[in-house]
Amino acid sequence: MSRTTDMTVGKPLGHILKFMLPLLVGNLFQQFYNMVDSLVVGNYVGADALAAVGNCGSVTFFFFSLANGLATGIGILTAQYFGAHNEKKIRTVIANALYVLGAASLGACILGIVFSPQIMRLLATPERIMADSVIYMRVTCAGIIGIAFYNGAAAILRALGDSRTPLYFLILSSIINIILDLLFVLQFQWGVFGVGFATIVSQYVSAMACILYAYSRMSYFRLRKEELRPDREMIWRSVCLGVPLALQSAMISLSCIVLQGVINSFGEAVMAASTIINRIEQLVQQPFCSLATALTTYAGQNIGAGKPERVRKGYRQSAVVAICFGLFMVPVAYLFGEMIVGAFVKEGEVIAIGTKALQITSSFYVMLGMIHVTRSVLNGCGDTGFALLNGATEVACRVLYSQIFTRIPIMGFWGIWFTTGATWATTAFVCILRYCTGIWKRRGMAAVKTENAEIGEKA
Repeated sequence: MSRTTDMTVGKPLGHILKFMLPLLVGNLFQQFYNMVDSLVVGNYVGADALAAVGNCGSVTFFFFSLANGLATGIGILTAQYFGAHNEKKIRTVIANALYVLGAASLGACILGIVFSPQIMRLLATPERIMADSVIYMRVTCAGIIGIAFYNGAAAILRALGDSRTPLYFLILSSIINIILDLLFVLQFQWGVFGVGFATIVSQYVSAMACILYAYSRMSYFRLRKEELRPDREMIWRSVCLGVPLALQSAMISLSCIVLQGVINSFGEAVMAASTIINRIEQLVQQPFCSLATALTTYAGQNIGAGKPERVRKGYRQSAVVAICFGLFMVPVAYLFGEMIVGAFVKEGEVIAIGTKALQITSSFYVMLGMIHVTRSVLNGCGDTGFALLNGATEVACRVLYSQIFTRIPIMGFWGIWFTTGATWATTAFVCILRYCTGIWKRRGMAAVKTENAEIGEKA
């Protein structure tokens, strides 16, 4: 149990940054092998294949979102019980995570594989990349179960204050993915199938390794037979926390799917440029994501311990960090954008479009950072119901703004990236407004009082 960390005492920002650094390294490794996918496809298979891979991104994220949202909810419950020093409840959460994640990921996997051709047609996918798009989507959807169980185990370990162990298995996954990418694409000539297959093999390996490690090193994971019985109340709590987060992610990805349809209407060059920008943005978001994950655990532990003022202090300090990083990335995008985009493809038209697109979206990175930081505090304190409203905001903004901006003659397809920036700005405003209402504090403290009352009654 030596790797667990109690964040309810000590300096907030110190805990958050120390917890964040392993997450950041792990997330960068994960994005690095996603980058390798794009680099290998773009340079060795072609721009059409790269467009096919990018065309599937928002759709596969839609199917991943259910399992990932549930994993996050399970992690939040674990953090709150850890903050309250309730070992029995932690073990109950872990036992029932098997049922929640297993059912959700299996269902998403089947739906993604069966309906991929119909989904690609709904996206108005160009015929020349249709076959590759269907293949890539089916292969990656087969990896949803592995993703769900890795994320579930990692979320629990992080909730206990251990952000280093998941890092090691992400590095392992990244190395395997890169090696298999090169083998399957360059040696076996498997194209987009090879890229997708390399990814899912690495995902299942990391899931198995993480679970086996947790079982061998963490007593919480060594469950007795009687503890494996389904607990309806805990399943319901996991679902109540996780489903709003899952639906938020699903709605966001649905809005991205709608936007992808708009992107597709402008042809393969814009599609390829959009794929590159998405990859770059995923990399840029990793400091925000890592900070947010650390802050979720911090908020969960402290609200579980009944210390909302520590939550406020951690939020304020983390917001400053996010804003500084967002401002730093703007000159990077303007000075080195062409070089960054040019690493993915050789076609001059795609490089020119991608460079300007990166400059547009970088101007809104501060808003993106505030979304991550504010959501993480709300989620960690159990105010996950807001996630539905937040997701609906992103859907409405992406659909509305894309229809407005891309129809303005002087904007044309540039409106795609102004849509992204305006969506971030609006969503950040809604998140901050929710935080300022203090609802998260009232709900979090009410849950703590209820839990303490239940413990008192059983005693």
